[in-house]
Amino acid sequence: MDEVDVLALVRRTVEDARGGGADGERLLAALTALHELRAALAGWEPELITAARAAGVSWAGLAPALGVTSRQAAERRYLRMQPSVTGEPTGEGRIDAQRDRRAGERAVSDWARRNAAVLRQLAAHITAADGMTAAGRRAAKGVAQALGDDDAAALLGPLAAARRHLGAGHAELADRVDAIGEQTGRVRDEAISDRRRRTTS
Repeated sequence: MDEVDVLALVRRTVEDARGGGADGERLLAALTALHELRAALAGWEPELITAARAAGVSWAGLAPALGVTSRQAAERRYLRMQPSVTGEPTGEGRIDAQRDRRAGERAVSDWARRNAAVLRQLAAHITAADGMTAAGRRAAKGVAQALGDDDAAALLGPLAAARRHLGAGHAELADRVDAIGEQTGRVRDEAISDRRRRTTS
């Protein structure tokens, strides 16, 4: 039975129940069908929202279609329906985790832009380093590609990836990448702490 048939069955049973003409077996069958339809609908909604976002629809544009009044409420509704990938047991926990992640990412990106000259100089040294393994050369190529991006934050991932290939012959470069990783970690943690303090104050 497809969803249209299920809906028709439920509607007929409701109408009959209002007139006193539905027995227990029919009512149980309608309730079971309604439960299954509700589960299907619950799965379709986040899929449609994801597709709409991929098609360029804004959260503000989605809000009326979801029956809410603001872009924040639309996003919160979506996040509550999403399965947790970080272990949060509740929808609110997932929302908080997502906001923590975004706050951390924004802060790290801002830090990278303020320190663009340092990052670009280090990236240039890594791309010019001699004695790299084949895997190291591939990682250095990724750094070189990121150097062409206007946003210095694009360097952070490739630099971290290249770090794994900086051996004893490149200890000074490895130390500099490690220092950047430690600094961005502190920036991220501070941004998340600040966000949580603002939320609870």
